[in-house]
Amino acid sequence: MLAQNRSALFEQLALPLLPSLYSHSFWLCRNHAEAEDIVQETLSKALRAFDSFQAGTNFKAWVFRILRNTFLTSRTAIAISRTVFLEDHLDQVDVTDTTPTPEDVLLRLDSEAALSEAVERLHPQLREVLLLCEVEGLKYKEIAMVLDVPIGTVMSRISRARRTLQDQLREQLGGSL
Repeated sequence: MLAQNRSALFEQLALPLLPSLYSHSFWLCRNHAEAEDIVQETLSKALRAFDSFQAGTNFKAWVFRILRNTFLTSRTAIAISRTVFLEDHLDQVDVTDTTPTPEDVLLRLDSEAALSEAVERLHPQLREVLLLCEVEGLKYKEIAMVLDVPIGTVMSRISRARRTLQDQLREQLGGSL
């Protein structure tokens, strides 16, 4: 395949993933500037290695694996958790919805904050596998490829993450789950 065609194919596959790559990068490193750097480095590495990518395989899983490895090599340990302020998530409030009352919005913000806080408190391994599954929509087999672990480990971590998240939310919300 011509270099120009490969480059166009790479753009076609990679550009739709930019928001997801950034989002996952941010969850890993907890810093906007660092997340952007990791995504840029990931895409640079992916482009350089694109000749090794096999057509017909899962590009998303392949590039997420590169992202994860880029993150891990950029640090000696998994990122330290930081506080998430509600003001940082005001863009997630659906202001076009006319039915909720201000009280509904406040309760939803409180629930979103509780969920974000609970996700933040998850062990990094559990948080990463849960985000790859629930946010990025990767299948267990794809997650196993990204993390380079057996599929049973993925299933176990997802189960533990969900159970831990549920316990934390039940504790935070006073057992109303």
